Amino acid sequence: MTRKPARQPPEPARQSAAGKVSLNRALSKLGLCSRKQAELLIAEGRVSVAGEVARDPALWVDLERDSISVDGARVAAERKVHLMLNKPRGLVTTRDDPEGRGTVYGCLEGLDLPFVSPVGRLDKASEGLLLMTNHTRWANGLLDPASHVAKTYHVQIASVPDEAMLERFRQGAAVDGELLTASSIALLRSGGRTAWLEIVLDEGRNRQIRRLLGAFDIEVLRLIRVAIGGLQLGELAKGKARHLTAEELAMLGG
Repeated sequence: MTRKPARQPPEPARQSAAGKVSLNRALSKLGLCSRKQAELLIAEGRVSVAGEVARDPALWVDLERDSISVDGARVAAERKVHLMLNKPRGLVTTRDDPEGRGTVYGCLEGLDLPFVSPVGRLDKASEGLLLMTNHTRWANGLLDPASHVAKTYHVQIASVPDEAMLERFRQGAAVDGELLTASSIALLRSGGRTAWLEIVLDEGRNRQIRRLLGAFDIEVLRLIRVAIGGLQLGELAKGKARHLTAEELAMLGG
């Protein structure tokens, strides 16, 4: 017998109700799989709620009260995992890439981990500090624009800007109807025809640094995220991941 889908409240209400989320999101929050993978499990009739097969990924469930099972085995909440990864250039941050490109999940192979998701994104050409977790509430807190968690980048560009040009960068640029700015921009060093800038953002718009510099016809050669808040990339080797320490987690509001 298939359980009838509960009447769904508007999305804001679903998100604000304590412990209540859509079924596909619940499976992700429990650390089992991604939401997309959860939808496939649900469509195949492999997911049950309170002993009844559920086929609606938008079914409203209570994580604290409802019993959720996959293939007859109850799904329990996984331990909370908070990782930092030194993302290499050339990898995408999706779980599965339809174009067959390498993903950051290849860096996690062999580690005993529940399903984790990136906290925000670094595009394929960018590298450096990437957080990954199965702790959704913690991730959402870091991504919330109201939190103003600073993200620091070292950016190599194909020119050597003078102070006047740096000031123009700091004033920002309108791109596609958006005013793109940075909290701070400073020259780190220069040599020959290239320079390294340190750019700090306190918001996360799509390809923000590349678009900002592109508005001034500045080519970005490398873009490395070196810090999130007070958490430094440090000496973590490229392609390697490690768990955050208790002190680091506390520093980021965990």
